Amino acid sequence: MAGRDTDGDKVVLKRKVTLLNGISIIVGSIIGSGVFVSPGGVLAYAGSPGAALILWGICGVFCTIGALCFSELGTMLPAAGGEYAYILAAFGGLPAFLTLWVNVLVIRPATQAVVALTFAEYALALTFPTCDPPRAAVMLLAAAALGLLTFINCASVRLTMRIQTLFTGAKLLALIVIIGAGVTHLCSGHTEQLERAWDGEHSVGGVALALYSGLFAYGGWNYLNFVTEELKDPYRNLPRAIWVGLPLVTIIYVLVNVSYLAVLSPSALMSSNAVAVSFGTIMLGPLRYAVPVFVALSTFGSLNGILFTSGRLFLAGARKGHLPPVLAYIHLRKRTPIPALAITCFLSLCMLGADIISLINCLSFVLWLSIGAAIAALLWLRTTQPQLHRPIRVHMALPITFLACCVYLVVVPMVTEPRSTGMGIMMTLSGIPVYVAGVLWKNKPELVSAIHKSVTHRLQRILLVVEPDEPVEVPLLNAGDSQT
Repeated sequence: MAGRDTDGDKVVLKRKVTLLNGISIIVGSIIGSGVFVSPGGVLAYAGSPGAALILWGICGVFCTIGALCFSELGTMLPAAGGEYAYILAAFGGLPAFLTLWVNVLVIRPATQAVVALTFAEYALALTFPTCDPPRAAVMLLAAAALGLLTFINCASVRLTMRIQTLFTGAKLLALIVIIGAGVTHLCSGHTEQLERAWDGEHSVGGVALALYSGLFAYGGWNYLNFVTEELKDPYRNLPRAIWVGLPLVTIIYVLVNVSYLAVLSPSALMSSNAVAVSFGTIMLGPLRYAVPVFVALSTFGSLNGILFTSGRLFLAGARKGHLPPVLAYIHLRKRTPIPALAITCFLSLCMLGADIISLINCLSFVLWLSIGAAIAALLWLRTTQPQLHRPIRVHMALPITFLACCVYLVVVPMVTEPRSTGMGIMMTLSGIPVYVAGVLWKNKPELVSAIHKSVTHRLQRILLVVEPDEPVEVPLLNAGDSQT
């Protein structure tokens, strides 16, 4: 048995995630490679640089509103799992399982594989400066990054959070360098690009697609809610991390795009496959060779944050009986969910050779469907369970507005990409027979039960994991609710 801690004799996940770590999870998970490589999607659909900059800001405000709504959910239901846990509490097993199903099967592994491959490509860019690196080398390095970060996540929460904070600081420093170069360019009188900020054609349909592209760049704003159970003083630190992290990302995204547009023409920005490299060639001098390093550092930190939160999602599903119970087990001494982290790494490795982008596109609407369902859960629980303690209580206008926007974001791809959306719906509904066979069917044959127990016991001995005790409830701050 491990040494005693603040949880006494209980074997539970420790609260080791500090406020700074929480901010690092939000900022580090959102900022990946996109802002360095391909921020031109918003500009292409917005129609003009001025409209694009406004939409970058609107997307940040929108995600901040969503995160504030999630802060009410996360402090009302302070358990691991994010929107899966909230949908389960409000609407029951099947909707929650389908959310878990698509995340476990495709979304989380595919996202991690894409980020790992991007890291590998840019990490190898200095070794292969005049050509693309060999595909085999990229896949091997991506697999090595996944394996290394999974091992670190299994070994120590504190070390994982130190890495997250370090790499978040590194990517912020890189973006500050870009912003500084852009401001210097503007202050020297080179304002001709921004003087034509509103030149271009604008349309309602284009703005809608630009919003979708911009919101994709903010993906990860809700990840801290997956680890609320390990966050120190979550009633204070969850909203504080949101108030610091999301405005910080929004300001940085807007200022970086101002810098890009001050130096590059709109056509150059939209046509470039590596915008930061194009910018660096003009503005950064010898530092332009460091841009691939910036991108590699950024994606490595982002991968670490996604892996950390994915393990907690798998653990939450297993704890509720929606995944094999062993995935909820934690290491006896390290207090980390080793089986859950191992399986998410394995699934990501399997994705490295697949057509990942197509899979993500098919299920992009499912992301907003599950987020919208979580906001609907907030409204439903206010009506059906008003007695629940809510340390944070957002104004009713915020979840209603956010839910209406989520409905819009679910409907748009159904109209614009009906084939991909249809495939996504089919993949989601394929979880229904699995739910019936795996969850609802209680009287399984003795042979199946015996095999399951044998495999579980073997994994326990190999990984030194045990079934955790019920998590200790966090003491309430006070009897009253706070209004946001």
